Amino acid sequence: MLKSYAITDIGRKRKLNQDFIYLSEEPIGNLPNVFIVADGMGGHNAGDFASRYAVETIVEEIQTSFEKNPVTILSRAIEKANTLTRQKAYEDIALAGMGTTIVIATFIAGHLEVANVGDSRLYIVNDSIRQVTVDHSLVEEMIRMGGIDRENARNHPDKNIITRAIGARDTVEADFFDMELNAGDQILLCSDGLTNMIEDDTILHILNNGGSLKERAEELVRTANDNGGKDNISVIIIEPLSDEVKND
Repeated sequence: MLKSYAITDIGRKRKLNQDFIYLSEEPIGNLPNVFIVADGMGGHNAGDFASRYAVETIVEEIQTSFEKNPVTILSRAIEKANTLTRQKAYEDIALAGMGTTIVIATFIAGHLEVANVGDSRLYIVNDSIRQVTVDHSLVEEMIRMGGIDRENARNHPDKNIITRAIGARDTVEADFFDMELNAGDQILLCSDGLTNMIEDDTILHILNNGGSLKERAEELVRTANDNGGKDNISVIIIEPLSDEVKND
């Protein structure tokens, strides 16, 4: 039986929470479950609007889709969210330039299907921690080209510049991942307000340190805030195979 818990926090420095989270352990349209983290950007309340509006559009599109293939369902939903977010920005000058990251997960017959745009992340955590998504960011491109190592990238002044976002351009390209799951896997979706404040090995320790899903999620947020809380922090933890015994 799948179990999950979600939490979002404004952090220590921001005056507004521009993150938006959504979860449904029950079917939405032809998907058996849906989990989403979005991190909005834009002046005033534009980022707040963008993340919420994009997620609501995606959920509505999933709900009404006649498609069976999860990648097709998610791809079309993301494209529709991009189109409508752009349209809203054109209609209202206060929303001009807004956009949002998105990371989506759904679990189908022991498989994890993931879609992402931007730098919100999805991890698989068991005895080790593995980042599944690849950040669509300037610094990540620099790492891939060998211009900077990952350690120095954490404190790079351009680390928050993303290269893809819903609402940023007329078209949007999402990445998709299909992963087979193992007993004992925990799935973490999060905004960069978590990962910019906490190293991966600390995330691994917290998630494997016992306690309920709620306690683990709250500990992640508390640690991010203790480390500075410079951004909004959003976390969804999922145990997709929680009834299965972990293999030795």
